[in-house]
Amino acid sequence: MNNYEYIIAGLPLLQQDGRENPDTEAILADIRGQLSAKDNQALGLLLDSYDTSRLDADLYRKAADSHNKFIRNFFALDLGVRNAKVEYLNRTLGRPEGTDVLILDPENESTEFEQKAEVDAILEGSDILARERGLDDFYWKAVDTLTVMDVFDLDVILAFVVKLKLVERWLRLDEAAGRELFRKLVKEIKENYTI
Repeated sequence: MNNYEYIIAGLPLLQQDGRENPDTEAILADIRGQLSAKDNQALGLLLDSYDTSRLDADLYRKAADSHNKFIRNFFALDLGVRNAKVEYLNRTLGRPEGTDVLILDPENESTEFEQKAEVDAILEGSDILARERGLDDFYWKAVDTLTVMDVFDLDVILAFVVKLKLVERWLRLDEAAGRELFRKLVKEIKENYTI
C-alpha cells in the first residue's frame, strides 16, 4: 500500500483509452483502492468538501486538525475563497459586513486570507463564466503552489484530485473547457512524474 510513485505514474495512463471525458468516479475508485486506510481518510475529507451537505464549520475544523499538510492548507485556502465570495455578495447586495462569513478562530489573527485581493479582483469581473473560470484557475495554481516541494507523496495525489474535480465541474459547465483542463492535467502529470 501507499506506493505513491506507482499511483502517480498511473494517473495519466487512465485516459489513454481515447475517451474525451474522464470517468472521475473510476479514477477516484482506482486511487482509493491503492491507498492505505489513513490516506483514504484524508482523501475522503477532501472529497467531502465537494459535497454541499457536508460543507460546514465542523468539516473545516476537522480539516484544520488534520495531520496532513495539504488538507490543512487547502481547506484554509478554500475557506478564504468562500468567505471572500460571501463578502463580495454582502457588498453587492448591501448586506451588513460579516454576514454569513465563517470564522473558525476569531482570536487567531493568522487566519487572515492572504490572497483575498487576488480573489476580490476575480470576483469584480462582469462576466459570470469568466469569474468562475478565474476562481478555478486560482485554485489550480494554488494547489500547484501547495505541492511545489512534493514529488511522490499523498499531497501530489490530493492535488490531482482537486484538479480532477475542477475538470469535472467544467465538463458540466462548458464541455470544451473541461476537456481542455483535463488535457492540461494529463500533460502536467506526464511532464512532472515520469518514472
